[in-house]
Amino acid sequence: MKFGVLVFPGSNCDRDVAYVTRELLGQPTRMVWHQDTDIADLDVIIVPGGFSYGDYLRCGAIAQFSPVMQQVINHAKQGKFVLGICNGFQVLTEAGLLPGALTRNRDLHFICDRVPLQVERTDTKWTQAYTTGETITLPIAHGEGLFYADRDTLSAIEDHGQVIFRYAGENPNGSLNNIAGICNRQGNVLGMMPHPERASDASLGSSDGLRLFQGLLEQIAALA
Repeated sequence: MKFGVLVFPGSNCDRDVAYVTRELLGQPTRMVWHQDTDIADLDVIIVPGGFSYGDYLRCGAIAQFSPVMQQVINHAKQGKFVLGICNGFQVLTEAGLLPGALTRNRDLHFICDRVPLQVERTDTKWTQAYTTGETITLPIAHGEGLFYADRDTLSAIEDHGQVIFRYAGENPNGSLNNIAGICNRQGNVLGMMPHPERASDASLGSSDGLRLFQGLLEQIAALA
């Protein structure tokens, strides 16, 4: 499986993700500059965390117009996989690949912490390596991580089982329904505010995040 990691001006978690896919998992990985438009060779696109375009206007608002993003949209429409982490989640909502929006944290403070998450679903290719209801711990680092959607959109997200991760215990940023990560209805596009790539190397104290990537690889291999 070949991974592509997008690189925008202001990305700062792109190399962290590439370390996981290339070094820990041994998968071919290509860094994709935001002006590139040829991603046909890639199986999984990862939109990493950071501050794309300096978060001007609002997080992800400018990145959605990068030349590569139309190709990412086409990639998703073909049923291929897209993962947006933190700022990447914000980009995916701005681009219309995921519903809702990420807004300023409830207390208007930047939060950098490790938080417990409840795994809501394990019947997606992203979460096969977890157990339903399991609590895992992943780092967060964001100022605009409050997930918001209007009442009808939020109901549709819940009714269609699109919530993949919820904050367990205290809600760190005020996200509606404690939502920390959602997928599209087809299940091939996942956005999440916590950073699985920062909890993938056991030498850093946790490998809870590595199972997200391992589960995807195992399921794709099983279908091959």
